[in-house]
Amino acid sequence: MNKLYTFPQRYLMISVPLTLIIAFIVGTMVDTRVLQPVVLYATIIMIYATMIGFNFKELTSLQGTKVLIFSMIINFIIVPIVAYLLGVTVLKEYPIMFAGLALSALLPTSGMTISWTALHQGNVPAAVKLTIFGLILGSLLTPWYLLLMVGQLVEVDILQTFQTIITVVFVPMILGHITFKILMKRMTLPEFKRRVKPALGPLSIWAMLFIVFVSVSARASMIINNLELILIATLVLIAFYTINFAISTFFAVKFFNRGDGIALVNGTVLRNLSIAIGLAVASFGAEAALIVTIAFVVQQQGIALYGKLALSRWFKKDKKEESNIMNKPVQA
Repeated sequence: MNKLYTFPQRYLMISVPLTLIIAFIVGTMVDTRVLQPVVLYATIIMIYATMIGFNFKELTSLQGTKVLIFSMIINFIIVPIVAYLLGVTVLKEYPIMFAGLALSALLPTSGMTISWTALHQGNVPAAVKLTIFGLILGSLLTPWYLLLMVGQLVEVDILQTFQTIITVVFVPMILGHITFKILMKRMTLPEFKRRVKPALGPLSIWAMLFIVFVSVSARASMIINNLELILIATLVLIAFYTINFAISTFFAVKFFNRGDGIALVNGTVLRNLSIAIGLAVASFGAEAALIVTIAFVVQQQGIALYGKLALSRWFKKDKKEESNIMNKPVQA
């Protein structure tokens, strides 16, 4: 059972495409729209699981200020401009998909930012700070950016968007912090990291896959009848991520050391697609959810390929760093 429970997290690049295929098949045979009200609760669970044990004390630390400032400039100026230019040129005839791309662009960083930074042996504390600030600032700015970027093409309800963000971001954040405080009264931090934290990641992924399944299966017939939407969305997202990887890598290599550079790239290229798809379903519908869903696949494949390339070129460890790691004493 544990292998089944952790499978989506261990094989995310397989899980998302497989969920898409199953959603299409089931959606052509069964009307799954009855499940749509449950999507909101699944979104809350998904974010809640990632918020338990989040180190909010990182917000008060002055370390990593430079990389934080650069990440905010990239995340909230450069990336939205890239998304806007792609939207008005390629997606002008598909305004709902444009809204989905905008949502993907406006919500930076996720738990994957921290995970990939740790995997690439970058600056994990900096990645945590980028994730927290990006999540909070992105949540506050997204409704206004949406109005500015797609307001002339799609009706944007500012109040409704704020209400949705409060429900799916800030409520789970507060509940996650309360849960962590309660757990700390019953166990030590090492026990939490060993026994509880590993079980939270898969829960978040399962909730995400449920959202993907419902959002796609409920509109399967419409999507299948418009397969060109999938092709257009895929090409736009490949262009979006390629440009973002290039821009982030330029700043990371030019202005930062290896550890901070890795954190910067992962904190500016990886988007919080879990929240984006919840907002897309609630605010815009099928086409918006479709482009965010495909973004899951492009993002995971992209960071995996980029990691192999970057670690062998731009973020190679010198011999001194490798020696320090090999000789570093193991702490109990």
